[in-house]
Amino acid sequence: MTIEKAMQLDRDLKVNVDFEKFILYERMNDAQRKAFADYYQQKVTKDFEEKKPTGKALATWKYQRYMKDYYATANSLDRNIGLILNYLDKEELSKNTIVIYASDQGFYLGEHGWFDKRFMYEESLKTPFIVRYPGKVKAGSTVNNVVANIDWAPTLLDIAGATVPTDIQGKSFWPLLKGSKTGKPDRPVYYHYYEYPGPHLVNPHFGIRTNQYTLIRFYGKLNYWELYDVKKDPSELRNLADLKEYAPVMADLKKKLGTAAHEYEDTEAEQIINNL
Repeated sequence: MTIEKAMQLDRDLKVNVDFEKFILYERMNDAQRKAFADYYQQKVTKDFEEKKPTGKALATWKYQRYMKDYYATANSLDRNIGLILNYLDKEELSKNTIVIYASDQGFYLGEHGWFDKRFMYEESLKTPFIVRYPGKVKAGSTVNNVVANIDWAPTLLDIAGATVPTDIQGKSFWPLLKGSKTGKPDRPVYYHYYEYPGPHLVNPHFGIRTNQYTLIRFYGKLNYWELYDVKKDPSELRNLADLKEYAPVMADLKKKLGTAAHEYEDTEAEQIINNL
């Protein structure tokens, strides 16, 4: 994945996009469709066709266009979330309303030269999860334990006092939100991306993220290990997988990876691990 080669002009940047085939087109009313077309066809596409950027200039144009859309979206979300919170305050509902803000995975904003998500690195592995629950969750507190999005459902059921079905793979972290040091999910986060070539040419890989390390196995066209100490190297710029002093860490994490693949019935990953 690179911004210059893999970022698509129509799909990602809406340059000369076929609006009737665009994913959000059917959800828009006539006024929204007009505003959308006026902006992306009359302004964005026109700017691109006038400049006709190539090489580094093309990568720069794409990046700037991408960032403007990204931050405009974030600004819109912030504004509308504010309207909801203000309404709860105005109607005196704040004290007995649980507010949870979450999202899809994070996006790369140029880190490592990338955009979008899909890779198992910190920028896209991390996912926002913010809770406001007056009297139960301390304002300004932070949970630093590793949890996964499959833990969300049992957590919400736990908060509501409902029974968590036995076939749900996640574990509730409601005790952690209340400040408890016990009852935390006791396993690493498991990840597997296999949609290749799919969007943006991300090579398939799987791995685990613990409180300190990220272990990744790339397979397919590329076959190698990556290991990062995310506490010492939060940007994950130094691969430790082949260093002798980390051999015990690699052995331990590989064992945990195999256990996770088996637990989640990921037969493809299990087969790859067993054949190594």
